[in-house]
Amino acid sequence: MMQTRPSTLPRRQFLAWGGGTMATAIALGGCDMLDDTDPGTTEPTGAKGREAPDLAAQVEAGELPPVEERLPSTPLVVEPNDEVGRYGGAWRTAVLKQANASAWVEDTIGYEHLVRFLPNTTDLTAAGVTANVAESFEYNDEGTEYTFRLRNGMRWSDGEPFTADDIMFWYEAVFLNEDLTPAKANWLTSAGAPVTVQKVDEQTVTFIFDEPNGLFLAKLAQEGDLITRVPKHYLQQFHPDFAEDIDSTISDAGLSTWVELFEAKGGTFTTRFNNAELPTLCGWSLDHGVNEDVQELVARRNPYYWKVDPDGSQLPYLDEVRYAVVSETETLVLNAVNGEIDFHFPNIGDAANRPLLADNQESADYHFVTTVKSHSTVPVIHLNLSHQDPVKREIFNNKDFRIGLSHAIDRQTIIDAVYARQGEPFQAAPRPESDFYDEEMATQYTEFDLDLANEHLDRAGYSETNSDGMRLGPDGNPISFDVEVASQRGPDVDTMELVRQQWLAVGIEVSVSPEDMSLFLERQAGNHHDAAVHFAVGGLNALLHPSLYFPYDTFSRYAVPWAQWYASRGESGQEPPEAVRRQMDLYDQITTTASADDQNALMQEILAIAKEEFYTIGVTLWEGGVGIVKNDFHNVPAELTTGAYSNPATTNPCQYFRS
Repeated sequence: MMQTRPSTLPRRQFLAWGGGTMATAIALGGCDMLDDTDPGTTEPTGAKGREAPDLAAQVEAGELPPVEERLPSTPLVVEPNDEVGRYGGAWRTAVLKQANASAWVEDTIGYEHLVRFLPNTTDLTAAGVTANVAESFEYNDEGTEYTFRLRNGMRWSDGEPFTADDIMFWYEAVFLNEDLTPAKANWLTSAGAPVTVQKVDEQTVTFIFDEPNGLFLAKLAQEGDLITRVPKHYLQQFHPDFAEDIDSTISDAGLSTWVELFEAKGGTFTTRFNNAELPTLCGWSLDHGVNEDVQELVARRNPYYWKVDPDGSQLPYLDEVRYAVVSETETLVLNAVNGEIDFHFPNIGDAANRPLLADNQESADYHFVTTVKSHSTVPVIHLNLSHQDPVKREIFNNKDFRIGLSHAIDRQTIIDAVYARQGEPFQAAPRPESDFYDEEMATQYTEFDLDLANEHLDRAGYSETNSDGMRLGPDGNPISFDVEVASQRGPDVDTMELVRQQWLAVGIEVSVSPEDMSLFLERQAGNHHDAAVHFAVGGLNALLHPSLYFPYDTFSRYAVPWAQWYASRGESGQEPPEAVRRQMDLYDQITTTASADDQNALMQEILAIAKEEFYTIGVTLWEGGVGIVKNDFHNVPAELTTGAYSNPATTNPCQYFRS
């Protein structure tokens, strides 16, 4: 058996936190908290039993083991947001067809990592992290060793045990496998070396880094990777290191390679919700994959879910989560005002929809909750600085060209017309609520001034025009390029139509191309775009999501190949300029120090370079929105932080209930 590396450094230790207090782990069966139930039966003796009635019926029929055998010895106790709930009913929400449906599934029922952020926290450091799938964890002051104690008796949704062997399967068969994981996530490395994971015993694993990794816990809470998503007992039959006749399995599935097979069975992050047969640790299990052509996705209660309420009753309260699959945002809004949505906020709660939602509150019997954005700017225009076309690459990399375009945008007109007068001119920069806020960075080049715009475009070297007044590029042709926009984000499309007209006034012609989100993402991943439009991540969590401040990942749409170069340590992508490489070196230093003060100082340096380089062009500060909650749907907080991590999942939807 592998042993942990000895450490004499003092360790910080943490147990699971369920809501407002440190949760004391309880063992069902004879616990004083369960005095409304006979520990020897599954039949409730009070108004609310120890498990959902439908599960109790399955136990009675011999189809399920008793609840005390389905729960771990120390289930996580969830303190309700408002009150202890009751069993039954469904949560009706929706996903946009052909968009990233997995994201909303993740944000609602999929967020079950070893650790999680405290409910609705704005502290995105290790201090805001609590145990979750792990019963407890500890780490040394140096930030090189992190040990996680799993819950004894915890099970996957099909009843099979969840143990350290599942973590080791992720590590050895998925993470270290070059076919499945050719590039290792930065937060799972230190000084370029991948993490080492060791099994201590059946319930304990230790993550060891060669150098300090001060962002590991926060990143683990935010992203989680596949660490708690790959059940060994199920997925090993689709992996050549374990399957006896993998070629036959590949052939029977009509696929060409084992990697395609493993992906099809849900063994990668992008396909994690594509296979309804994949066992899960989540509170509900989907009946179909999110990639299937269905009108509704239904997630049904996991009988082996490992969380309980303060009475010791197994969660979740709700029988189902039902996701209507709709094609247009307008349909989603219509469903909401017709009373067909119980709780939802993505794509419906921005300023433009608020009057319609307000007018229908009484008839549809819902109330508002407030959403607070962690993102900063919407939209952000990413000119492709690593364009495959050398002429466009030269134009886009000219800082004066970007500054000129920025001054040519009449942001206040856009804010008034598209965002119902909600917002203020803002570049891609940390939000005013952030400790990293820099007013000068946030507002530089946002003044609408055509004289200034023309001055910078002339200074860029593009003063000559053709007979139509269009500026000529270095090849003598009119400067013209395409801006790609996700069609599901209507305000972005409307904004870019106004920007297109405004840029014509300074001799720059662009076309606006709305396209389905899947194509939008695919083209950027392949570096096929001239320019792309999306929102700015990292408004509150610059340390964890620095993509708009230097080329860090695929959110860095202005230079995806530079981000690929960074992620692969120079093995792929394009080598970026010196200033960008300096930022990457600084971020490497952030990830290899456990000192919060040092991390913040290094991030300030990264932001100072980003301010000087001015990679992208922002439009307006993204104001908070609203969500709707039916009046008979309970335990939803009045305010939700969105964008920094999976939310409302941090608020434990397993304790939502209907009256």
